[in-house]
Amino acid sequence: MLKTAENITMGHPDKVCDQISDAILDECLRQDPNSRVAVETLGGHGQLVIIGEITSRAKFEADKIARQIYKDIGYDDELDILVNIVRQSPDIANGVDTGGAGDQGIMVGYATSETEELLPLEHVLATRLVRRLERVRQEGKSKFAKALGPDGKAQVTLDGDKVESVVLSTQHSEEVDFEELKDFLKKEIVDQVVSDYKKLYINPAGPFVSGGFEADTGLTGRKITADNYGPQIPVGGGAFSGKDSTKVDRSAAYMARYLAVEYLKKHQAKEVLVKLAYAIGEPQPVMATAEVDGKNIEIEGYDLSPKGIIETLKLNRPQFIKRAKQGFFLAFDSN
Repeated sequence: MLKTAENITMGHPDKVCDQISDAILDECLRQDPNSRVAVETLGGHGQLVIIGEITSRAKFEADKIARQIYKDIGYDDELDILVNIVRQSPDIANGVDTGGAGDQGIMVGYATSETEELLPLEHVLATRLVRRLERVRQEGKSKFAKALGPDGKAQVTLDGDKVESVVLSTQHSEEVDFEELKDFLKKEIVDQVVSDYKKLYINPAGPFVSGGFEADTGLTGRKITADNYGPQIPVGGGAFSGKDSTKVDRSAAYMARYLAVEYLKKHQAKEVLVKLAYAIGEPQPVMATAEVDGKNIEIEGYDLSPKGIIETLKLNRPQFIKRAKQGFFLAFDSN
């Protein structure tokens, strides 16, 4: 069976937006752990829009946070930034203030024993490729590494446990020799992560000089499949970035992953799929199921209310831009 997954670098326009939204969330939580945050970021072609709802004692300038994140990623072009942030709807607050879920939705958690990360192999390999690409670019130890730009993607197709194809696309400077750069990327990026593959495509459309917001538009939460487990595993509720953990489409997704890892280890299983569903304003899920190697297991012994999840996973403190950069589920296992 063929399985394919992709992931993106921190300089991809969508991931830039994720990081800006989560940096604002982190700053709110740093000053006020009880902050209520729902912030979306849209960027492209010299403009950036930050819009959403925040109820918090925190004082901050969203445009300054956005500019710093953009610079830290590796971009030096100027942005015209519009900020439109209002307080959280009182209708939503009425349900959340009593401990209820901030929204309805179905959240999915997954774990598999096929990799040490307990994530699907194709997803892991695509992620390792973009993380190595980022590291080589940031270290800048050669002329080719210094020629790399922040924007990029990787994709891996498996046939069983064998790698059928690898696709790597990365932004680069115009001055670098394109064929020499491709050879560098093969040796220093792809071959260091995937030693055996049938087909390799590096910047298959040709030179990739114009990237980021200069070439494309980004939006918070648009890479939801890559942010979860890849396309082989169902995606549940909404996107993660820019949302505080009273929003169960974030916190319950983390809890579902936590439970999947717990049950995988407890039952020494090959794979576990957890599903949690909530009604807005209600503290406990309306559905909580775990499928362990195809067998349904009752979930018990866990507080699955938003408050309980936040306490268990310590989600009321700054941490989310790190997750947006490195992977949303790599740091939420049970150990």
